[in-house]
Amino acid sequence: MIGDFKRFDMVKKPKRQKRYLTPVTWAVSFPSKWARRAKIKKTGMAGIKPPYLLLCNHNSFLDFKIMTAAIFPHRANYVVAIDGFLHMEWLLRRVGAIGNRKFVNSTLLVKNMIHAKNNGDIVVMFPEARYSLCGTSAVLPNSVGKFIRLLGIPVVTLIMHGHHVQAPFWGEKGRGASHLESELRLLFTPEETKSLTVDEINTRLRAAFKYDDFAWQRDRQVKIPHTDRARGLHKVLYQCPECGAEYRMSSVRDELWCQVCGQRWNMSQYGELSAVNGVTRFSHIPDWYEWERENVRREIREGTYSLKVSAIVDSLPNTRGFKELGEAELCHNMDGFTLKGTYRGEPYEETWKPRSLYSCHIEYDYKHRRADCIDLNTATDTLYIYPQGRDFAVTKIALATEELYEFTGKPNLANAN
Repeated sequence: MIGDFKRFDMVKKPKRQKRYLTPVTWAVSFPSKWARRAKIKKTGMAGIKPPYLLLCNHNSFLDFKIMTAAIFPHRANYVVAIDGFLHMEWLLRRVGAIGNRKFVNSTLLVKNMIHAKNNGDIVVMFPEARYSLCGTSAVLPNSVGKFIRLLGIPVVTLIMHGHHVQAPFWGEKGRGASHLESELRLLFTPEETKSLTVDEINTRLRAAFKYDDFAWQRDRQVKIPHTDRARGLHKVLYQCPECGAEYRMSSVRDELWCQVCGQRWNMSQYGELSAVNGVTRFSHIPDWYEWERENVRREIREGTYSLKVSAIVDSLPNTRGFKELGEAELCHNMDGFTLKGTYRGEPYEETWKPRSLYSCHIEYDYKHRRADCIDLNTATDTLYIYPQGRDFAVTKIALATEELYEFTGKPNLANAN
């Protein structure tokens, strides 16, 4: 454990949302729903009342507002990362939040979710644990199926469409999308949570979480006239499909281009790409992203994936703010993550083996330092790691984390190299 900082108290039981705050959440949420002309379809929800487990997909901050409107007039307890309430732990506790650290297996989280369920309210969880990078499904951990069986209450999903198009993680600012759609759907009855196996639960859950915001936009011809609609897209599409160069893509206004070979692409008002010269290999943004994943997967299968960079590290031991740890060395390779540094004259080393992380959280141009970073967690700390230089992409690091997890989970493949 780095430093002698006071740690966020994960043991403390979550409180029911204060009654006086519930109308405040409605006042914050419904105007955004109306402004975006968002429709919420309810399927199988007749007679479903709290307590139940609500699982939502995650694309932007708008998700929280639509979710609040979808469960009206009920209140809830929400599983949230503690960085979402910097300097506001008092609010985190009063609004009904269950503090957590991303991608860390925690028995305390399970106990707090059970406590919230026993209070008779909705337990809300965003199981993807991060905003989607390109408006498509993210990895769901197998542990969600275990939660579902353990809680033994109805399970409801809220799958929201158009939120990535409206405010993509790589661009953030609202793009003026309207006529957004969501579906609040009963996925499991209490009886099914007991009769189905964990594998059967996870299979059905992953099927329910299949979505593609850019396909949704294209099919419904949702127009985004925003002049800067492609700005930031190079954060996700970091590799050129024409020349193969990595980390040399740029974007501004409605254009994306490669600094090495000069190829350029335009992004239409309907979210599709077209090459300025020659054949358009990827018109659909998620297809480009999955091509990058395949390239990372190939490196891992060949045993050649490796990253070693200098980094700036900040610690978030609690909600009071960041502690600057200074420079460190970050390695990410076939053995997972290793972070080595020195804080106040004392050396430290943190490691995360491939099978301990099914994914990782990343940030683009994160507000604390206005730079891209990787967010790695321990049971008592959240480390924001900012690689230095230009020969990296946090998107690739995230893809490699997921692919290493899958690869090391298959012994025959792992032993083949």
